[in-house]
Amino acid sequence: MRLLLDECVTRYLKPDLEDGHEVLTIKEAGFKGLENGELLRAAAVSFDVLVTVDKNIQHQQNIANLPIAILILSSLFTRYDSLKPLVPRALEVLKKIRNGEIIVVEADS
Repeated sequence: MRLLLDECVTRYLKPDLEDGHEVLTIKEAGFKGLENGELLRAAAVSFDVLVTVDKNIQHQQNIANLPIAILILSSLFTRYDSLKPLVPRALEVLKKIRNGEIIVVEADS
């Protein structure tokens, strides 16, 4: 599965998500500076899942008709040490996530 790390997700999380997945940052994918709607349309061409910490994206974007899913990592802080504990659950979710879905992974989920 191809994962795209949103600009708001620390790049230090990349190796943790590479367990069976190809992971690129926004910068590596050449999407730096694109806004959410434009970013999702561009990402949908080459990626299966956008990984973000932007909790508002689910209320701002309709991805039902796009061939991409969104995985939201929900933590009090967006630092690596706050997001790393979410990785095992995120990897489980990635086994089942489907196009058009938005799934939130929280510390207690």
